[in-house]
Amino acid sequence: MRPLIILSLAAALGLGAAALPAAASPVDQAFGNTIISTYPDGRTARLWLHADGSYSAKGRRGDPSSGRWSIKGAKVCLKQQKPFGAPFTYCTPFGAAKVGASWQGKAVTGERITIRMVKGQG
Repeated sequence: MRPLIILSLAAALGLGAAALPAAASPVDQAFGNTIISTYPDGRTARLWLHADGSYSAKGRRGDPSSGRWSIKGAKVCLKQQKPFGAPFTYCTPFGAAKVGASWQGKAVTGERITIRMVKGQG
């Protein structure tokens, strides 16, 4: 059903917009957990997505960064703001990620990485 039809149906039934179920975001499972990327050299980077659309990260060299995230299709896209504003947005598949899951991806450098989500803010 199209969103307009759903909203019209809800209005006709006397239901407010709050009564409609919110669409789940593919990143909902990430909130409060850690996404770890493992590079070919064995080093890891950590990423924390926040419900307000921001993220914080610790690179494989231990450098902190932060910025904003967004969803484009089945990908999560990161736009770095600190320590400097990146001139591009990096997008990577995020599919049905959940705690305990792992999947393959490519780093912003083009390297193949293994990505996994672990419980907690470790």
